[in-house]
Amino acid sequence: MALKVVILAAGKGTRMRSSLPKVLQPLAGQPLLQHVVNTAHQLSAEQVLTVVGHQSHLVEEAMAEQNIDFVAQTEQLGTGHAVQMAVPEIADDDTVLVLYGDVPLTAKSTLEDLLALVSAEHPLALLTINLANPTGYGRIVRDQHLAVQAIVEQKDANPAQLTINEVNTGILAAKGAQLKNWLSQLQSNNAQGEFYLTDIIAMCVADGFAVQTTQPENEIEVLGVNDKRQLQGLERQFQQLLADELMEQGVTLIDASRIDIRGCVQVEQDVQIDANVVFEGVVKLGENVQIGVNCILKNVSIAANTVIHPFSHLEDCVVGENVNIGPYARLRPGTELADNVRIGNFVETKKAKIGVGSKVNHLSYVGDTLMGEGCNIGAGTITCNYDGVNKHQTVIGNNVFVGSDTQLVAPVQVADGATIGAGSTITKDAPAEQLTLSRSKQLTIKSWQKPTKK
Repeated sequence: MALKVVILAAGKGTRMRSSLPKVLQPLAGQPLLQHVVNTAHQLSAEQVLTVVGHQSHLVEEAMAEQNIDFVAQTEQLGTGHAVQMAVPEIADDDTVLVLYGDVPLTAKSTLEDLLALVSAEHPLALLTINLANPTGYGRIVRDQHLAVQAIVEQKDANPAQLTINEVNTGILAAKGAQLKNWLSQLQSNNAQGEFYLTDIIAMCVADGFAVQTTQPENEIEVLGVNDKRQLQGLERQFQQLLADELMEQGVTLIDASRIDIRGCVQVEQDVQIDANVVFEGVVKLGENVQIGVNCILKNVSIAANTVIHPFSHLEDCVVGENVNIGPYARLRPGTELADNVRIGNFVETKKAKIGVGSKVNHLSYVGDTLMGEGCNIGAGTITCNYDGVNKHQTVIGNNVFVGSDTQLVAPVQVADGATIGAGSTITKDAPAEQLTLSRSKQLTIKSWQKPTKK
């Protein structure tokens, strides 16, 4: 028996008013469909079949690396018709799980509960939920013994059925043989003129099978997205859940409503995060790390006791213990900071390895650089690493002092213990334990006159 997941992702999403297909709209930094695909893979599905239609080329291009198979639905004739498109890929002994590309947050545990209900004796299981306001949803109709009899869509429901609060989420699991049989019997004689997947529930009952049901722990698991307002509302709810998870792990959030996680954040104890911090990709925060207000961290690893001051931007870098960064610092890809390094305000680094205890305190650019331990880089220092065509490396030894307003023109090496005088342009290697500088002669022009306004 194999698990096949069918994800319905063919809808146009007109209410999004966007050139981007609905299932590619971003939630927490990932397309809605990506969240669903991730969950499908977590369930160890043998095959993930994604039914595409509107702007299918964009969906297939965006999801090309996700180990999924695409099924074309050239006409959008309803959910039942969409699942019919996947039938050639479904074997009789498969278990089929139907998910939706615009319902991104269904928990793995909830789907495992649903799948556990499916067997030869019970070939169909539904995920339902009770809503205080069920308007717009298909109602779960049960008999006097509380056995599911059918699902009636809002537009087809009578007044009594409209009072039912238990509704269909659209998510179901079924045995392949029975599912294919029921799909072949679908008709479009309803208010929408579509082939409803929900009609298979009555067919299941007619065949003498009891329909099994389960419900999610949280309503957010079954919330779909149809427009930008719903997308923003789901984003905020999801971000609050992610913030709650961090706090459960011991993180101090100064304002849990003002944090955005667009990836995965791994934390140790006693981390503190101020307001308006954005995390992207995979971020690892060691013990006692402190992050100031308005910082952006993308794909970074930060070791214990490091402080990142406000308005700093770190991307694709590794930071050691007891490091002090910012405010207004930018660490670009390839930056590696050893323990006890200091990167001050308005400092930018790129592809730079900086050794233990070194300091770049003010208004400097350090790129394509290998720097040793105990160095002090003065304000306004620049490693001139680009000649207009190629990048070159600057190598700075241990215990080097570089005076302010210095340009190190790569490729160049500054040996251990060297001192570079302020205002120098260094184009040749600087020897160890020596003072190296380059300066033009200072002149005062005594006959000079200030210009006057005409």
